[in-house]
Amino acid sequence: MKKNTLLLILFLSIVVLAARLIPHASNFSPLASVILFGSVYISNKKYLILPFIALFISDIFLGFYGWQIMLSVYGSLALIMLIGQVVAKHKNVINIISSSLLAGIIFFAATNFSVWYFGNWYTSDISGLVASYTMAIPFFKNTIASNLVYSGILFGVYETVQHLAKQKNLAYKK
Repeated sequence: MKKNTLLLILFLSIVVLAARLIPHASNFSPLASVILFGSVYISNKKYLILPFIALFISDIFLGFYGWQIMLSVYGSLALIMLIGQVVAKHKNVINIISSSLLAGIIFFAATNFSVWYFGNWYTSDISGLVASYTMAIPFFKNTIASNLVYSGILFGVYETVQHLAKQKNLAYKK
């Protein structure tokens, strides 16, 4: 793995940690985008644990919650990581946007089901499940918006820098 790529994922993991600890809109986080981005570009997949470590460290400061709900959060992010590995083989703008949207949907579906099933905020029937998802819609909007914004920034800047570096190398060879 290139040293620069390792530094990039380490830097992005620190950004994830900081973003969770500073005041921000609920569910407007770079976490899913960093995991998706890292899955696409990091060749040594063991370094993809870094954003998860940042999440765990931030959970230490923010407070833990029910392990079943935590498992749904970490599990949905692991699924997003797997989606990124598929996108890496078929990388284009449509797939990056689609995977950013899918990441938000997966996170919304998994975590809110878990909150309904394992939590005690909603009744244990269909109306409780509907209420769980309904109450989470404002958070879902922020999740989708943040995934699109942060993925746009991460993928856009990275691809632009790669393109400019390639152009610079071609200019030197002439």
